[in-house]
Amino acid sequence: MMNETDIKDSMKATLSIEKRNEVLKTMASLLEEKSQLILSANATDMGSYDPNDRAMYDRLKVDEVKIQGMIASLSQLASQEDPLGKERFSFVHENGLKIQNRTAPFGTVLIIYESRPDVTVEAAGIAFKSGNKILLKGGKESLNSNRAIVDLWHEALRHNAVDPEWVRYLKLDRQETQEFLKNPSEKVDLIIPRGGDKLIQFVKQNASCAVIVSGRGNNFAYVHREADPETAIRIIVNAKTDKISACNALDKVLIDSKLPNFEEFVADLQVALKEKGVEMLMGLELSSGSETAVGKEDPIWYEEFLDYKILIDSVESEQEAIDRINTYGGGHSATVITQDESFAIQFMDQVDAAAVYHNASTRFTDGFQFGLGGELAISTDKLHQRGPIGLEHLVTNKWYVYGEGQIR
Repeated sequence: MMNETDIKDSMKATLSIEKRNEVLKTMASLLEEKSQLILSANATDMGSYDPNDRAMYDRLKVDEVKIQGMIASLSQLASQEDPLGKERFSFVHENGLKIQNRTAPFGTVLIIYESRPDVTVEAAGIAFKSGNKILLKGGKESLNSNRAIVDLWHEALRHNAVDPEWVRYLKLDRQETQEFLKNPSEKVDLIIPRGGDKLIQFVKQNASCAVIVSGRGNNFAYVHREADPETAIRIIVNAKTDKISACNALDKVLIDSKLPNFEEFVADLQVALKEKGVEMLMGLELSSGSETAVGKEDPIWYEEFLDYKILIDSVESEQEAIDRINTYGGGHSATVITQDESFAIQFMDQVDAAAVYHNASTRFTDGFQFGLGGELAISTDKLHQRGPIGLEHLVTNKWYVYGEGQIR
């Protein structure tokens, strides 16, 4: 074990890939070994929260399944290649200069998030593996859970002779957070907000450095006239009800009016969703009077529900479906259910979303499911990365130029 001076020296340079991997493996072991400490801390947080807010309650809750997900994320991260120092471009100038562009860490990444204690593991793990120092600012509702997890980070870092300052938790109130964003007391290179629109706007308005927006969902499914009805119902029910608090959950369904046995399909879909306790809002043409009727230009089309609620409407054409999704969707995920592969390609090319699907649930828009070892965020921005931001995306770049006395 290295002494305190050696540990402090670990803050002066990027840690080796071997050292980073060992910290991740140690953290995974500690999560397994001390899971009861996290569950106990989370129980304290849960006891102070209103269970009527089902989406936030689901995000806040930590159980054995979530802990195993955290462990799996860290294990997958530790097995992946080093994202740093990868050559992106090389060029030899006519004067002999050798020019290379390679990946490099951002430096210090601040993650501001609401409720989700698993972010304290997965997002921090990705940022750490990418060679960055991490500042964490969680919500007050998850303070006990987050502190328990950060304590384990510090234990994992010390065990591997790495300064615990690589992962720090900021206990700041709203006013203090606003001041820190505007005038940080230390260098911050990148900020990533994880939460609702209010948090995202708060960060964007106050931040003095680059921000990657982890945007809202408001995801769509289009049941094409060539869809298999059973497949469509299975996908829609899964995407809506598997996890209502997830940003990849389904909110809106468009059904082609030319679908064979259209009325029977709509009725079967309603039965399947009702069995799962889903409240259904219906387009004017589909409403029978027992559900809330919604017009085609109602502002609710822009909303992300994060609840057992779904809006279903009919469309007259393929282009109408694509246009509706591009107008109202959150730019997150959209799926088309069809046996017409030619149209599926057209849909996936023309729909403006970070992830587009053919015959699959939108619930797969997730860094771990996409093989990234978890995710730092799911960005709906188009710069610098769109969709799940994993290990290889949380890097910037740097130019290396090798000469022998050349001048211009």
